[in-house]
Amino acid sequence: MAAAMARAGPRRGPCYRLAGAAGGWPGLGGGRAAAGWSRSAPGGEVQYCAELVRKRDYEGFLCSLLLPAESRTSAFALRAFNVELAQIKDSITQKTTGFMRMQFWREAVEDIYCDNPPHQPVATELWRAVKRHKLTKMWFMKIIDEREKNLDDRAYRNIQELEAYAENTQSALLYLTLEMLGVRDIHADHAASHIGKAQGIVTCLRATPYHSRRQKVFLPMDICMLHGVSQEDFIRGKQEKNVRDVIYDIASQAHIHLEHARSFSKKVPVKAYPAFFCTVALDDYLCNMRKVDFNIFHPSLQKRSTLLPLHLYIRSWKKTY
Repeated sequence: MAAAMARAGPRRGPCYRLAGAAGGWPGLGGGRAAAGWSRSAPGGEVQYCAELVRKRDYEGFLCSLLLPAESRTSAFALRAFNVELAQIKDSITQKTTGFMRMQFWREAVEDIYCDNPPHQPVATELWRAVKRHKLTKMWFMKIIDEREKNLDDRAYRNIQELEAYAENTQSALLYLTLEMLGVRDIHADHAASHIGKAQGIVTCLRATPYHSRRQKVFLPMDICMLHGVSQEDFIRGKQEKNVRDVIYDIASQAHIHLEHARSFSKKVPVKAYPAFFCTVALDDYLCNMRKVDFNIFHPSLQKRSTLLPLHLYIRSWKKTY
C-alpha cells in the first residue's frame, strides 16, 4: 500500500402519502423535469431515470450500462433515487426545506412497499425494481436517514464519522445493487462495505474544491488538526505541504479500503463483480491525485476521464474489480 500511495520524493512524518404527492411534487421529488413527465408514456420512467443519472452521476451511468440486462433498468432507478437525495443539500437555502424533501422520499419508500408509489418517475421505476428483485427496505431508509443527518453544514469530526456516513449511503447502494444481481453472500457484502467506504471518502475529496468555493469544508477535522491545517486554508485554496498531507492521509484511507476489498476477491462470487466496477473510477482518481502530488485543487482532478469507458470495459472483460 505504501508503495502504491507514496508520493514522488520522501514523506515526513404505515402506508400513507403526503398531501399533494399525486401531483408529482415538483420541487420535492424530481423538480421541473419530473413535473413534465407523463406516466402514460411507454418506458418514460426508465428514460427519465437513465437521463438523470447520465447528467448527474456519469460514472454511475457507465457502470450501470455494464450490468446484466435484467438488472440495468433497476440500477438506473436506484442511482436516480440516490441522485434525487444527493442533490437536496446543494439545492436548498433552509434546512426545513431539506427535511420536507427527505420526508417526501421517506414516505415514498413506505408507499412503494405498499404497492402504492407516488406519481413520480423515479418512485414509479423504483417500485418496479423493488417488486422485481425483492429489495430490502432497510437499505433505502438508511440512505434517507443518513443523508438527512448530513444536511447539517459541518465537517466530519474524524475519518470514522466519514466512513460511517459512507457505509450508510454508498455501501447501502452497493448492497441493493447486489440484491438486484441476485447475490446474497457475506463475502460480497464485506467487499461492498469497504468499496462503499472508499467511494464515500473519494467523493468527499472530489467535492472539496467545489465546497471550498462556497466557504464550506467537510474534511475530517482530526486529520486537519493533526497537520495544523484550518478550514480557512482550504477555503483560500492553499497548496502548502501540510495541506497536501491532509489529502494524502484521507486518500490513503480510501486506498486501504479498496485493497482490503480485493484481498478476498477469490471468495466473492463472480456474479457480484459488476456491482463493484465503480472501483475503476476510484482507482483513476487516486492515481491522478498521486500524479499532482495530492494537490486537491489541481485543475486536472476536476476533468472527466475520457478513458474511463475503456477502462471500465477492460475491467469487465477481465472479470475483476
